Formats: sequence, C-alpha cells, structure tokens
Amino acid sequence: MGTSSIESTYLQIRSMEVRGAGRIARAAVSALRDYCDKGKFSSTRDLYRGLSAAGERLKSARPTAVSLPNAVNYVLAAAGRSEAKGGQVREATKEIVAACDGFISESLKATKVIGEYGAKRIADGDVIMTHCNSEAVTAVIAAAHGARKRFEVIATETRPRFQGRITAAALAKLGVDVTLIPDTAVRVHMRRVDMVIVGADAITANGAVVNKIGTSQVALAAHERKARFYVAAETYKLSPATMLGELVEIEQRSPYEVVPKAWAKSNSKVKVANPAFDVTPPEYIDLLITERGLYPPQGMVFLMKELYGEARAPLA
Repeated sequence: MGTSSIESTYLQIRSMEVRGAGRIARAAVSALRDYCDKGKFSSTRDLYRGLSAAGERLKSARPTAVSLPNAVNYVLAAAGRSEAKGGQVREATKEIVAACDGFISESLKATKVIGEYGAKRIADGDVIMTHCNSEAVTAVIAAAHGARKRFEVIATETRPRFQGRITAAALAKLGVDVTLIPDTAVRVHMRRVDMVIVGADAITANGAVVNKIGTSQVALAAHERKARFYVAAETYKLSPATMLGELVEIEQRSPYEVVPKAWAKSNSKVKVANPAFDVTPPEYIDLLITERGLYPPQGMVFLMKELYGEARAPLA
C-alpha cells in the first residue's frame, strides 16, 4: 500500500496533476507518511532505508521545485533521528508520522501568515499583477479582500499550462475584481500596475527567485515601470545548496505542452524548447514575504544561515 502511494504521488507530481510548490511538498510528505505508517519493517534501519529510497523517487519527479527535496529531507531527518536511537519500529513510526503531520500543519499555517503579512502591503485602489498560480499569492490577495480593501488584479494566463486561469477563477469566486490577460500583453497592462505579487519554486542565497517561466519578463516590465515587485513564499522554498555555489536545475518539459504532436510530426525539423521556470534576479525584487517576516533579497543568505546553518539539511 505504501509503495503504491509513493509511485502514485510521483506520477501525480510529474504529470502536474499535483502542482504548486506548497501542494507538491505536502503531497510528498503525505505519501511518505502513508509509506511509513502502512509498511512493514523489520528494524528502524530497514524503515530508514525504505524511506530514503521512497524519498529519492519522489525527489526525481520535479527537479526545480526546492520545496520537494526540502520536504523529503525534513522527513528523512526525523527518520534518521529515530534510527540513531535504535528503538522499536513502532515508536519510530509514530515519531516520523508525527513529524509528517507537523510539516503539513506548519505548511498550511505558513501560507495563512504570509497572507496576513502580504495583505498589509495592499492599499485601496491598487492594481496588482500576478503570474501563474501560487497558494501564497492567493492567500495575500484573499486576506486583503477579506479586509474589505478595494483593488484590481490582473492575472496572466501563464502559458503553456495556463495556471493563471486557475488563479483568475479562484479570485473571481472570492469576489475579487480580476482580469485575465495573455502573457504577451504584460507590458501593455503594466503601465497601470502598482505592484506585482508572484510565488516561488526556489529562492537562492543571493535572493534570486526561480519561478514559473515568464516571471522574469514580468519582473523586467515592472522594473521599467517602477512598479513594486513582491515574492510571496514559504521558507521551505529556500535552497540552502545555493549557499555552497550549487545552481538550481531548470526543468525542461515535453514539447507537446507547447505544440500538438501532429504539428511536431509534420514539422520535425523545428526544435521546440519548453523550460518550465526562469530566474528573476534580486535587483528586480523589492521584498520577499515569508511566514517569518518580510526580507529584501539581500537578506536571504542571512535567513538561510539562521534556519539551516552553513550547510545543514533543510528544516532538519
């Protein structure tokens, strides 16, 4: 049962049936919790080895969203502590399941807190642009709307998977004044935008943000317009590996997300590139809104050292 849950979750994340960095992290932790809770293990060492293999499988589903390995590493750190004590499998299982439940609870709480912090940056009459679909961004806008602030949101479609349509539909259901635009219309609409709020799939030590493809172009247009550019993201999206000089891998997805297979077949000499993410440099970012407070991009390296030390496992 546990193994099938791991493979099912892997496929759901890989196919983007489960998408969004926070949702991906919680899905992975839930799968590891089920694997631990429903599996049969001869020792705590056997349990740790099984979880490690399951975790590696889940990590391989999406290479860019740092929340995925951070979440898996959090569970493995808990399993490692249990294994080191050399106790009974039953007790170790309880501890790991409790750690998984704790991560999921804290993840949801973080999104709520980010919403409360971010809503304070929105004023009556503001025009806000957002890109892709982010739980944290939606929480910010929902909190501002709940505070009876009057503002307008412009949501990009976010091709080729159109996640912006999810954002627009969700905000409309809340009663927010929202307009959906094609990505190519960003600069046209930016002239009346006061702020941009986007999420993040990874945040590097120098404050650069890896997010859905097209984010950097939105940031460039905002920079030109002198519109504020905010990133709403939980701290488990920080990438401690970048403190040691490692780069965040940019996922390359199927060309058939961009063009139909029939078109690709009849135009076989045309190469189709489909990077899923891009990097927005820190100089285009005003603030990062996290559950621990608001930080300028330059503060990310200090926050990482505070949370992880110089090179510790994320969230351990």
